[in-house]
Amino acid sequence: MARNEEKAQSMLNRYLAGKVDEKRGPKQKRPYLASECRDLVEADKWRSQIIREIGKKVMEIQNEGLGEHRIRDLNDEINKLIREKGHWERRIKELGGPDYSRGSGKVTDSKGREVAELTGKGRGYTYFGAAKKLPGVKELFEAEPVKVARRSRHQMYRSIDPDYYGFRDEEDGVLERVEAEAEKIVRMQAVLEWEEKAMERQQALSSVASRAAGAGGAGAGGDEGSRFVAYVPLPDQQAIEAKILEMKRNDLLSKYTSEALLQQQAQAKALLNKK
Repeated sequence: MARNEEKAQSMLNRYLAGKVDEKRGPKQKRPYLASECRDLVEADKWRSQIIREIGKKVMEIQNEGLGEHRIRDLNDEINKLIREKGHWERRIKELGGPDYSRGSGKVTDSKGREVAELTGKGRGYTYFGAAKKLPGVKELFEAEPVKVARRSRHQMYRSIDPDYYGFRDEEDGVLERVEAEAEKIVRMQAVLEWEEKAMERQQALSSVASRAAGAGGAGAGGDEGSRFVAYVPLPDQQAIEAKILEMKRNDLLSKYTSEALLQQQAQAKALLNKK
């Protein structure tokens, strides 16, 4: 039953296709000469038909398994269609249509020579797909490797001069100016740091001296007509620094410790006979 339905369906398809062909009329053949065409629309239609045929053959020639003879025949057919397309493009231009021939490039080898002239096919001959890998054609598309000349030891030594070792870096005076500016900045920074430390040291000495002078003046006395001078020995630098550290330590202890802890420390010092 299914076989009969398939036959009927195929017969119906053939019948409908025949009806469509009857409406279209007999299939029109492309004129052999482009000059026989008098209609611009018809000329453009034939040009489009040739382009479709070229596209089909270009797709077919991509297959490298077709064999050398078939690939050569396909490439010749494509070039023939391309020449025919050029005839129709010139005819379209004569009939007042656009100029399609602009921008058509040439196929050249690695040295810029046209491949068509080198293979004896004439100007404008083009190779497509697998035809570019045919014997005698493949070599034209391969770029020659760039040979890098290796320099000898003598040539390399000729480029070595005193500048290579930095012997004449100070002759132009640029390096000396840069180093002088950098040295000046470093010296200024060192002087500022020294002045800050000297100021801190002077302040510490003056504070210790004022405390010692105040203690000596409180114990001295006498008549109005007599003057007594107390000669108090001044402490040395180490004693002053130790005193400053002791004062800072006491300040920190007073800030971060409680009275009970201070009493315990005092008792521990008394037990250890420490003042």
